[in-house]
Amino acid sequence: MRTRSIGSALPRTATRVALGLALLAVPATALATNAGPAGHPAPATAHSAPHAVRAATGLDDPAKKEIAMQLVSSAENSSLNWKAQYKYIEDIGDGRGYTGGIIGFCSGTHDMLELVELYTQRKPGNVLAKYLPALRKVDGSDSHEGLDPNYTKDWKKAAQDPEFQKAQNDERDRVYFNPAVKQGKADGIGALGQFAYYDAIVMHGDGNDPTSFSSIRKRALAKAEPPAQGGDEKTYLNAFLDARVWAMKQEEAHSDTSRVDTAQRVFLRQGNLDLHTPLDWKVYGDSYHIG
Repeated sequence: MRTRSIGSALPRTATRVALGLALLAVPATALATNAGPAGHPAPATAHSAPHAVRAATGLDDPAKKEIAMQLVSSAENSSLNWKAQYKYIEDIGDGRGYTGGIIGFCSGTHDMLELVELYTQRKPGNVLAKYLPALRKVDGSDSHEGLDPNYTKDWKKAAQDPEFQKAQNDERDRVYFNPAVKQGKADGIGALGQFAYYDAIVMHGDGNDPTSFSSIRKRALAKAEPPAQGGDEKTYLNAFLDARVWAMKQEEAHSDTSRVDTAQRVFLRQGNLDLHTPLDWKVYGDSYHIG
């Protein structure tokens, strides 16, 4: 089951191109220490210094990144096999035109255009290159003009090409994954929090829209401080997930917030801030497990 945020102004439009610039880096504070009984410093622990920034595990660790891809795929494709989604493409009727690939690149929100441009730059004359004029024309709309009737067939053909698969991976990382991890590390949150950021950017994009990632984060910051600013990680992540649920509920298509409620929130309640396996969760009523 795929659901993507529509919003009043299609927040995943070209404003996402400047995503990295929009995410303001916040320097992480050093790990605090407490004085021992005889004046000797003792290392801060979760009990003695609950608001200290811990040595967070990055979501860019290869094993953690694989988990992140599976978690997103469970919500976006009802499958843990995210690598099977390179060939995926359909119009799901969300006002974004065609949705395709491993992260749901959309013909109406600029990222599908950027993907095909990158693929063509690397491999001129590929099977999708001839659609670039049409992709530029329909960008920002749900139109299929110039794409039908063969675009979906050619997309699936391109998906067999390792170069197109690599282009999808690279654009996913550039536009969504890397900015989410960078901001998460700057905020002093671990793999779970970085994933919460990533999943939010995947669904909502970024920009000035009230339901964009930056707006969700800003809403959370009004309620709690992240560890890099001296706050408690679990308290901050609860505030972020509250803000995320609010953003999802602004659109009827996202009235089911289970990708937060019965997945991310479950891991948070368990205190699994670094996404250690095994993981068990549900999305849209379907159960998933990573051992």
